[in-house]
Amino acid sequence: MKIAMISLLADPLAPEGFGQSVHVAELARQLGRAGHHVTVYIRREDPEDADRIRFATGVTVERISAGPPQRLSGEDLLHHVPEFGRELAARWQKTRPDVVHGFFWTSGLAALAGAQGLEIPVVQTYHALGLDQIRSRGAADAYHTQRIRLEKAIGRTVDAVIATCADEATELLRMSVPRPHIEVVPSGVDVERFSPQGPSCPRGEMPRLLVISRLAERNGLSTAIEALARIPGAELVIAGGPPKEELETDDAVHRLHVIAKEAGVADRVTFLGQVSHKNIPKLLRSADLVLSLPRYKPFGMVPLEAMACGVPVIAANVGGNADSVIDDVTGVHVPVHRPAEVARRIRALLADTTHLNALGIAAADRARSRYSWERVAGETTQVYERVIEHRALHDAAELA
Repeated sequence: MKIAMISLLADPLAPEGFGQSVHVAELARQLGRAGHHVTVYIRREDPEDADRIRFATGVTVERISAGPPQRLSGEDLLHHVPEFGRELAARWQKTRPDVVHGFFWTSGLAALAGAQGLEIPVVQTYHALGLDQIRSRGAADAYHTQRIRLEKAIGRTVDAVIATCADEATELLRMSVPRPHIEVVPSGVDVERFSPQGPSCPRGEMPRLLVISRLAERNGLSTAIEALARIPGAELVIAGGPPKEELETDDAVHRLHVIAKEAGVADRVTFLGQVSHKNIPKLLRSADLVLSLPRYKPFGMVPLEAMACGVPVIAANVGGNADSVIDDVTGVHVPVHRPAEVARRIRALLADTTHLNALGIAAADRARSRYSWERVAGETTQVYERVIEHRALHDAAELA
């Protein structure tokens, strides 16, 4: 197949990529390995960047100029989506892809604009929904209100929506996305890079709890810090946020420092700042437990990467965590913002190394069998084939 992937927000070429950018990059790479021809369209953010790059076997990344060549916020980016869509349409009129796949809602708008009138089936992956963002923040604004309205329109217009977890599929039904159009295909993990075997970062004698996350309040870092106060002798390492040299002036780091000081654990909390994705496997292998405690997260790569490295996950029972982490088999489910309960479960696991090791072994097995990019790409390909066939039948019926 000739596959067009649209990624306005996340750059698969980013050297420090996380989340969406890793998802797009790894899925494209695996589809290329399977013999498909993939073109990933991204927005130009630097005037010096090349127009076209050979990313991997069968995969090309093309930059489209739409708006100023710089990094834009989601709200500013929205103004330039029509221009991006017009350029896609012009290119696809010359070389028509078999299927288009948009990642994030603004990419979905551009994909639909580019495919309009060309009879190209469009698949959408949201990665995050505006309604869930409002719930996690506890407040709505004009931008998110507009986003929710447009997300609903995208879901009802595209040929299929790929949800990354069961919770998201349920939310899509509430948005009136037709049930037959919804497929659940999770995010994946590179099970060769992320495995129990390999080097690990140096550590001391204290049990190590690890969080890898953006430092936003909704991601549960305060819960992890408050739980640490009830786990004597353990350390908490937090990776994410600004580069290390900017930690001292970062507002989010300052807020978390204050929480740690008030909890009496400032001497047991370490902030690493931004960590290169290539160094994440070593960091994960150095941990006894990985904590993922967000209020909501439709897909979570860090839990998958931890599991693939054989490290059990303490996971808030929400979103993608509820699907990927099997309670008391590959990790432990905990309620949102319940530091006392989180601490109780962690103490029990640290006191039972046999059970802790068993969870790690099961976690690695589950990551390899269910979440390899090869399997995720295969399931995604099945969605592409279905929408292509359905569109062909629909077109044939109209001609008849």
